[in-house]
Amino acid sequence: MFRKMRRYGQALSREECIDILKNASHGVLALHGDDDYPYAVPMSYVYENDRLYFHGARSGHRMDSVMKDEKASFCVVSADDVIPEEYATYYKSVIVFGRIRALTGKDEMISSAETLAEKYNPGDTPEGRLSEIDKEFSRLAMFEMTVEHMTGKQARGLVSESGQDEI
Repeated sequence: MFRKMRRYGQALSREECIDILKNASHGVLALHGDDDYPYAVPMSYVYENDRLYFHGARSGHRMDSVMKDEKASFCVVSADDVIPEEYATYYKSVIVFGRIRALTGKDEMISSAETLAEKYNPGDTPEGRLSEIDKEFSRLAMFEMTVEHMTGKQARGLVSESGQDEI
């Protein structure tokens, strides 16, 4: 169903992919947009138990796209060092494919919003996070993307640096 990576010698392990997803600050969510155009939007997110969680507005392009088609992809780039003398970039990236849905239950919305808030403000108290969520709740939409397939890739220059053989 999903394509195999063509440059499999540059593939990251599942553990490396998960580490990138847990630590990156943002990525780009791609959805089926208006008039069959792709709709790609930068998003903050949190990864937990093979799921990605996002927040947004209860109405708008993103919500319309999610309601139209549950299939989505999400891309994160965790390294992007330009190496001018090689005409290259040393990058690491992960692409996730899966199905996305708008959460509807109050408890699951609050729980996922708390998890997202904890990632971006780990020093706040649980009470502080809940207070902020409560202030925004009437306008808040929470989305959950279930991971069906994940690939990670690194630049060839990083493969040789890590001691892996290029295949």
